[in-house]
Amino acid sequence: MSAELSLKQARRLALAAQGFTGRQPPVSIKAAHINQLIERLGILQIDSVNALVRSHYLPLFSRLGNYAQPLLDQAAWSQGRQRKLFEYWGHEASLLPLSLYPLLRWRMRQASQGVGIYQQMAKFGREQQATIAKVLQTVREQGALGAGSLSTRQERAGPWWDWSAEKHALEWLFAAGEVTVSGRRGFERLYDVPERVLPAAILDHPEISAGEAQHGLLLHAATALGVGTDKDLRDYFRLAPAQSRSGLAELVEAGALQVVQVQGWRQPAYCLPEQKLPRKVSASALLSPFDSLIWERSRTERLFDFRYRLEIYTPQEKRVYGYYVLPFLHNERIAARVDLRAERALGRLAVHAVHEEEAQGLDEEGMLALAKNLRQMADWLGLAQVQINCQRASAARLRVALLRLQAD
Repeated sequence: MSAELSLKQARRLALAAQGFTGRQPPVSIKAAHINQLIERLGILQIDSVNALVRSHYLPLFSRLGNYAQPLLDQAAWSQGRQRKLFEYWGHEASLLPLSLYPLLRWRMRQASQGVGIYQQMAKFGREQQATIAKVLQTVREQGALGAGSLSTRQERAGPWWDWSAEKHALEWLFAAGEVTVSGRRGFERLYDVPERVLPAAILDHPEISAGEAQHGLLLHAATALGVGTDKDLRDYFRLAPAQSRSGLAELVEAGALQVVQVQGWRQPAYCLPEQKLPRKVSASALLSPFDSLIWERSRTERLFDFRYRLEIYTPQEKRVYGYYVLPFLHNERIAARVDLRAERALGRLAVHAVHEEEAQGLDEEGMLALAKNLRQMADWLGLAQVQINCQRASAARLRVALLRLQAD
């Protein structure tokens, strides 16, 4: 591969690496398709907001279309051989392939020692050893426990961040790898000891040094991103800058990564050597706000000239685009964004706002593609209707596209 990439080439590398191939997905999506895609991405970020659907389900829909959500539940929280994922701090709270567990043991060691990014946990770890030991023993004896069943606090809990000492202890044990998530009750984590949840072959894997593990995570990030700067690659698994810089230099020296210059990027970028460069990527998809293609916002701006900020925590009167806004990817561009809500009681997917990008909006074919994606999403979520509540001109065009789709 050339040491210089045009912006279009970088964009195509990124899209292909992230699983947007433009190829028709299989008619029947099976567990193997789900597992293969997650193995490639490396991470599905978890978030509690359920305005549309929990965020970890969306990236698979964006790439595969109408798949059965229980397939992901099975991979994430089933017992036995069907379990392919584990929960941990990857890129925020995440579901990750079991193959990455050995590469994150160093982070668990850091957490137990209260070093690195876990320095804030050191005080609790020193001062609350009795509580930590008691909670761990209870989990060992009873297993699959939620934080609420362990709390001994008498007064009523305050806001969601007002944790009991037992909840803090569970989070400490989780970060340190002493307990893991065996399943979920609703959205509540259920904790158990790793030996009752994860395969013995994974737990018995020889220890990997911090340096080797960070090399592995950087290479996985480069595979998943296609091309990225130092900041892009380290952000994927939340590595520290010093660790990333030294690791990248060593990987380049070993020939595992190649330095490239991307048109318009100030910083040098890195990619795997001898990657196949797609001639084009004809993919259309609605993207979760927490999709790994766009979660590093500065990279999203560099790649797509698209500025994106989540407005969930912005007061309603100050929002520009809406509460739960999904960017719409179409033919290598992010050409629009839509504010969506699943109104389950009414059986409809509500479109509260449609915003085309001024510089590169949607032509007729693109608007029809957006209509198809919304209809497919409604079907996937078991919603009979797509309801447009927006009065913008873009929404009027979308109504026409939906009617045309219905007629066809």
